[in-house]
Amino acid sequence: MKRLLLPLVVLYSAAASAQTVPPTVGDRPLLQIKPKVAAAKPGKPSLPSQLQACLEIEDGSKERLDCYDALIAPQPKPKPPKVKAVTDCRFTKEQDERLSCFNGFVEKQQKPQG
Repeated sequence: MKRLLLPLVVLYSAAASAQTVPPTVGDRPLLQIKPKVAAAKPGKPSLPSQLQACLEIEDGSKERLDCYDALIAPQPKPKPPKVKAVTDCRFTKEQDERLSCFNGFVEKQQKPQG
């Protein structure tokens, strides 16, 4: 009985210690990818504050659209998707529609939530 018990204890302890070693593929350990935290850099203002700065430019002007386009580059599509976020405005082909899309989102952010 003791002869059977000793090999089982050795195998069990070897299996338990093998579980603490990180898994490998070949001779390389597997990497765990952690999500990046979207933290604003200390010297750089956030995108919403940069977009709100564009509101200081005359409404309906090409300069305001250029300000928005500099922050969120336009990528016009023949059939743009339904706009759900400010970044979806970039898919709108017509400049007037794109400007009103940006204005709608940025002005909504500016109003106090209550």
